[in-house]
Amino acid sequence: MGNGHFKNQRMDIFFLYKLKKGGSLFPLDFTAVEENMDNFMTQVKNLAQSLYPCSAQKLDYDMKLNFLENTSVTCNDGSPAGYYLKESRGSRRWLIFLEGGWYCFNKENCDSRYETMRRLMSSSKWAQTKTGTGILSPLPEENPHWWNANMVFIPYCSSDVWSGATAKTEQSGYAFMGSLIIQEVVKDLLNKGLDNAKVLLLAGSSAGGTGVLLNVDHVAELLEGLGHTGIQVRGLSDSGWFLDNKQYHCTDCVDTVSCAPTETIKRGIKYWGGVVPERCRQAHQGEEWNCFFGYRVFPSIKSPVFVVQWLFDEAQLTVDNIQLTGQPVQEGQWRYIQNLGIELRNTLKDVPAMFAPACLAHEVITRNYWIDVQVKGTSLPRALHCWDRSLHDNRNNKAPPKGCPVHLIDSCPWPHCNPTCPTIRDQFTGQEMNVIQFLMHMGFDVQRMAQQQGMDPSKLLGMLSSGS
Repeated sequence: MGNGHFKNQRMDIFFLYKLKKGGSLFPLDFTAVEENMDNFMTQVKNLAQSLYPCSAQKLDYDMKLNFLENTSVTCNDGSPAGYYLKESRGSRRWLIFLEGGWYCFNKENCDSRYETMRRLMSSSKWAQTKTGTGILSPLPEENPHWWNANMVFIPYCSSDVWSGATAKTEQSGYAFMGSLIIQEVVKDLLNKGLDNAKVLLLAGSSAGGTGVLLNVDHVAELLEGLGHTGIQVRGLSDSGWFLDNKQYHCTDCVDTVSCAPTETIKRGIKYWGGVVPERCRQAHQGEEWNCFFGYRVFPSIKSPVFVVQWLFDEAQLTVDNIQLTGQPVQEGQWRYIQNLGIELRNTLKDVPAMFAPACLAHEVITRNYWIDVQVKGTSLPRALHCWDRSLHDNRNNKAPPKGCPVHLIDSCPWPHCNPTCPTIRDQFTGQEMNVIQFLMHMGFDVQRMAQQQGMDPSKLLGMLSSGS
């Protein structure tokens, strides 16, 4: 690879590359290359592939299980909490991911969760390794800007939306220590290279996405308190921006699915001994449950946070008692679904960095299709890269890069009006559905809608199928 390749690069790159008799591999440190990252990644990948035959070792991509050093911080059932780690010694970027998986909020539904979903309450059956996907993938083609980071996956085993700080008691029968688990993982990682980090991105999906909003400032304060002031802590919250809206049908609060969002959290926060960010707690004294809802907690968060949220989130519709299977959707439900998109859009308008496609889905950043979805022609990895760059430029008092948007929200009004949305499947047959089939299933009356818009039905169908 000749010097010509590097003419336009900033050359504050430090290459450390040795080959020893034992075949040990010392990765390259190219943390400092910010501008022309894509081109640089391609070159490094080509170099790595050309050298690969020289090494008899299989490249090990998996994250490996570690249990916490502090054994008093546990999963619900008292088994040790832990994390999966794949180190990347050439990188000073760390990604810590919080897994999602709903919650339970009283003895009855926690007992039932323990019977049916024990993996989310106990570490007794966790595998020794885990393969990263989406933003946790070590492959550049799946994860163009973060593939080389140190990857950490924290399994969710506290059932408390990552908020609890309570040991197991006779009365509850369970420990709720989600917030403490995050703190302990961060402390353990300081001995594994995190102390030398430039950027720590706390990411999470679903309950993990809400966990990011609740914990990102805690993590920043913890590192600062321990003297690590050089680490920039940021958040990436995926599918955790829930609304405390009125349900389509009000039902009794029996389990996590039928219970209204506010009622669940009000009960849960007491049962878990839930902790919320201090500034939000002060703003909502006596009603701390407010801090579990993105648009209420966000104004009090100091760390930069990027929000990813489907405008028609399946988990939100579930707690709102909208059933999307079996029967075609009635007109009242259809209106409710469209209003949900409008409400969500309104709560996101003042969030500076976000990605909100008009799709019916739930979770995205660890899905293999996370690179395919676009809003206004920009993909999510690209938007996150632009956000990285804008934060980097802000620190250096440079103007943000042109043509690199970070505030991306669909303006079309119904689910899946964006043609890059993930494929919809009929939940009974598993068959793929196109947009028109889906809208028909949703009870969408093309004839009537065309009449209302004053246009020909076939023209409207054409517009729907092209996503305009």
